[in-house]
Amino acid sequence: MGYFLYKGLKKPLIFFGLKDKYIYYAMGSAVGGLVIIAILSSLFGLFGMLIGGAMGGTGIFLSYKTQDSKGLYNKTKNEEELHIMPIKFKNAKLLAKK
Repeated sequence: MGYFLYKGLKKPLIFFGLKDKYIYYAMGSAVGGLVIIAILSSLFGLFGMLIGGAMGGTGIFLSYKTQDSKGLYNKTKNEEELHIMPIKFKNAKLLAKK
């Protein structure tokens, strides 16, 4: 008797193209945008509502851009390094008896 293993358990959570911690950043930006919309719309009317919506949308947009530039995990990126790989040699030459 065999058991099926769900292979997706170790994959990061993805929601609308955002992964893991960036989902929470975008959600915080959206909720913050809604709060700013409520405050600014009571002070400035429609113009304040547009400004608050733009601020919330900008936060979500920056979450996408940050994910694209920094990635999901903290890894050092070596942009200007040059890696030279040695040429692979054939094993037949080494294994040949002389």
